[in-house]
Amino acid sequence: MTWPCVKIEGLRDSSSHSLVGGPFGSDLTTRHYVDDGVPVIRGVNLPDDLQFYDDGFVFVSTEKADALAANNAGPGDVVFTQRGTLGQVGLIPHDSRFPRYLISQSQMKLTVDAAKVNSKFVFYYFRHPTTIQKIKNYAITSGVPHINLGILRRFEIPLPPLHTQNRIVETLGAYDDLIENNRRRMALLEESARLLYQEWFVRLRFPGHEHVGVFNGIPAGWKIANFSEFVDYLEGPVLRNRQYRSEGIPFLNIRTIKDDEIDLTKVQFIDEVELQAKYRHFLLEEDDHVVSSSGTLGRVVTIRGCHLPVMLNTSLIRMRAKSYLSKWFVKSYLKHGDYVDQVTSMATGSAQLNYGPSHLAKLQFMIPTLQIASLYDDFVSPCFRQIKTLLDANLKLRAARDLLLPRLMNGEVVV
Repeated sequence: MTWPCVKIEGLRDSSSHSLVGGPFGSDLTTRHYVDDGVPVIRGVNLPDDLQFYDDGFVFVSTEKADALAANNAGPGDVVFTQRGTLGQVGLIPHDSRFPRYLISQSQMKLTVDAAKVNSKFVFYYFRHPTTIQKIKNYAITSGVPHINLGILRRFEIPLPPLHTQNRIVETLGAYDDLIENNRRRMALLEESARLLYQEWFVRLRFPGHEHVGVFNGIPAGWKIANFSEFVDYLEGPVLRNRQYRSEGIPFLNIRTIKDDEIDLTKVQFIDEVELQAKYRHFLLEEDDHVVSSSGTLGRVVTIRGCHLPVMLNTSLIRMRAKSYLSKWFVKSYLKHGDYVDQVTSMATGSAQLNYGPSHLAKLQFMIPTLQIASLYDDFVSPCFRQIKTLLDANLKLRAARDLLLPRLMNGEVVV
C-alpha cells in the first residue's frame, strides 16, 4: 500500500513558531549559560539509541528563554539537528523533566498538528536509515554540511490515516518500551556494582573491616600495587587509510565505542589476510575491556560474543585481568575507582588529552586480599552477566524494530 506524501510544512501546528530553527548568532552563546534555569537542547540530547536524553543540559535564565520564546520547545515536539551530526532527531516526551526547553543554534523543532499526524510517527520516520541518508543527500556542503529550515519545510513523508499512524506507533513503541525497561534494569545492576565497590574499596567498609587494622589508609593484608602487576594491557596499532577495506575483519576506533556498547554502524574493516599476518595479537576476546585513551578518557566497553571477530585500533587500550583479580573487579575499578582521575592527571596533549602504556606503567592502585576480591566477584559477577544478557537482548530488539519500521511505513505490513 502506498500512502500519500505530505510536506512537513503541511503538518505543523497552526500556532506561531510551530516550525522554527534555533536562535541566531549572538542571541545564544556560552556567555548566556547559567547554573540552573531553562535547559538547552543540543546534539547530546538526541542520541541514536533513545528518543530523547533528558539530561546533560546547559541552562539559560528564564528571562533569556522568554526573550527567545520563538525558539522554545515543549513536550511532544520533534527536534532535528541541522548541522553537526545530520540525521539526528529526538522527541521530547510528554512526561519530560522540564515544562519547556530552548533549542540550540544547531537545532530545529516541529510542533505538529495533532489532528493530522502523530508526532511519534514523524519521529520514527526520521529515525529510519533511508530517511537519514535522504537528509544527508539534501545537505548543503559549503562549509560545514548542514540543512536548513527551508529544506525541512519541503521534506515529504508518507502519511497514512491517523488511526493507522497510531497503530504503527504502538507497534514500534512496544519494542522501545522493552528496550527502555532493559535499560533501566541495566542501570540498577550497574548501580549495585558501583555502590558495592565504593563501600568496600573506597570507604573500606568491606566484610570484617571492624577487625582489620588500617595503616596509612591501607587495610592490613592489602597493598598498593603497580597496575601492570594485575592487569595485562595492550594499546591498539595505528592503521592507515590505505589499509581500510569495505569488508573483512572489523576494527574498533574511538568513534565506535560508548559506555558498554559498540556502534557497529561506524566500524571499519581490515583485510583478513593482512590481519593474520601482522595484527593477529590485536584481535579481541569475549569479556576483554576496551578503554578509550584519547578524547573522552576512560570510556569502557566490554566485548561480547556478538561483537566477534573484532580488532583493536589506535586510541584504545585492551585490558585483561591477571593474578587473582577477576575481570569484573578490573571493570569496576576502571569505571568506579580512581582510574579515570589518575590517567587524566598523567595525560598529555594540547588539542586533546591522551595517554598510553607509558602512563599506565606508572599507575598504582590498592589491591584487596584474595578473600575479599573473591567475595566481591561472587556478588558482582551475576550483575555483569545479566547486563551482558540485557545488552544482547536490546541489540536484537533494535534490529527487529528497525527491520519492521520501513515495512510499516510503506504499508507492506498492515497493522
